[in-house]
Amino acid sequence: MALLSAVSAVTISATGLLLILGACSPLTVLNAAIPKDGYVAHDGIAYGPETRQKLDVYTPVDGARPASVVVFLYGGSWKRGDRANYRFIAEALTSRGHVTVIPDYRVYPDVRFPAFVEDSAAAVGWVREHIDAFGGDPDRIFLMGHSAGAHIAALLTLDERYLTEVDVPDTAVRGMIGLAGPYAFDPLQYRSTRPVFIDLPDPDMARPITFVDGQKLPFLLLHGEDDTTVYPANSEELASQIRAAGGSARNLQYADLGHIGIVLALAKPFRGRAPILKDASDFIDSH
Repeated sequence: MALLSAVSAVTISATGLLLILGACSPLTVLNAAIPKDGYVAHDGIAYGPETRQKLDVYTPVDGARPASVVVFLYGGSWKRGDRANYRFIAEALTSRGHVTVIPDYRVYPDVRFPAFVEDSAAAVGWVREHIDAFGGDPDRIFLMGHSAGAHIAALLTLDERYLTEVDVPDTAVRGMIGLAGPYAFDPLQYRSTRPVFIDLPDPDMARPITFVDGQKLPFLLLHGEDDTTVYPANSEELASQIRAAGGSARNLQYADLGHIGIVLALAKPFRGRAPILKDASDFIDSH
C-alpha cells in the first residue's frame, strides 16, 4: 500500500529518539511502591537459548479461568530494557484479571532488526504453547507495547510472517494495544536508529504502516497529546490507514501526557492522570 509521504517527516523529534524510555532507575523506584499482592509472579522462564530470551508470567489471584493473556513489550529505543522494571504493568493488568507476560528480547548492539521482532514472536509462540498451565487462554492473546515495544507489537500483528514462523495461528491473537508507538517513521533517516536498522534493503520492511491491508486484528492506539518524542501523528496515521482499508482501529489521545507519562499512567500511583488501564482493559474484554 502506498505510504503517506508526510508521515516520516513528522513522526519523531530529533532529540526524542535518544529518549525512548531509557528511564530504568526511576522505574525501579516506582516498582518499590507497587502492591505485591493480587498476583503470582513466575520469573525468568526461558523461551529461547539466549540470555535475554526469558520472560516473566504474572497470574491474577482472582478472576475467571482461563483468562485473557496480555504480552507486554517494553520500549527502550531497541537498545535497552529489562522486564523486571515493568512489574507495575503486570500489577495493573492482573488487577483487571488478565494473565500478563513480559519478555526480554535481544537489543542493539548485540543484534539488529529484525532479531528483536523475531525474539518477541518467539515469546508469543511460547505463550501460545504454555500459557494454559498458568491459567491463561492460548486462544485469547493480546499484544501490547510502549514506544519501541509498540512498534514491535504492531509489526507482529500486521506482518504475518513473524507469528507464522512460530506456529501462532491468526485466531490466537485477538488484538493489539499500542502506547506511543513509532509506526510510520523511517529508521534510516535518523542517526540514533540507523545503526539498529542498517541492514535493511528497504526501510518499509520495518514500518508497521506498510503492512496495513484491513484484514488484520483490531487495534487500540493510545497516545499523549504532549508527546514530543514519538509524535501522535504515528497513531493517527496508522489508525486512519487501517480504517481506510476496512479494518478496525481506535485512536485515543490524552491531554497533558507525554511519552513516558502515558505508560506511567498504568502504575497505581498515577492512574488518576488518564484512564489508560480502563481503556486498554475494556478493549480486551470487548474482544
